[in-house]
Amino acid sequence: MLLFVGLGNPNPNNVDNRHNVGFFVIDALNKKFKLSKQKPKFKGLLTTGRINEQKVYAIKPLTFMNSSGVCIKELIEYFKIDVKDVFVFHDDMDIDLGKVKVKVGGSSAGHNGIDSIDKNIGKNYSRVRIGIGRPQKNSEAVDHVLDNFSSDEKSSVEEVTKNIIESISFLINKDLGLFSSKINQ
Repeated sequence: MLLFVGLGNPNPNNVDNRHNVGFFVIDALNKKFKLSKQKPKFKGLLTTGRINEQKVYAIKPLTFMNSSGVCIKELIEYFKIDVKDVFVFHDDMDIDLGKVKVKVGGSSAGHNGIDSIDKNIGKNYSRVRIGIGRPQKNSEAVDHVLDNFSSDEKSSVEEVTKNIIESISFLINKDLGLFSSKINQ
């Protein structure tokens, strides 16, 4: 049993924000693998299904970014999902737009959603860090993550999302190195 989590903010005004790239991935995953209809459960929008014969759950927390861990903790405790079988997709300003890095554990690097997850379930889960680039010189980090992607940036994010979905079997098999290399070709 695996859990895919996409981080974002559920407010309609935030739909195309840089902070919502995790939601983009979950939506693409649901569509590609025809997972169940999203249902409000565990303080999130939950879908279920099978990918490569693996039972999977996919969720978009509705708790807003800074409380994402609350949703995830409830879900993994209910379904008895091991933390090592959790994959979190989220934005990362320290990675160039269109690039992806994957790791298990590590620092939250100031990402409040990751900090919330770490506090609620520990750090032994996989993080798929999707680059959104640094803010302009006169822009604050919070403004950058809550701004919408430009049309050029949006097409780059759509391409990387497509690559993530096409390479998901490597992630499921926990071959993080091969997953990263396939996406960043």
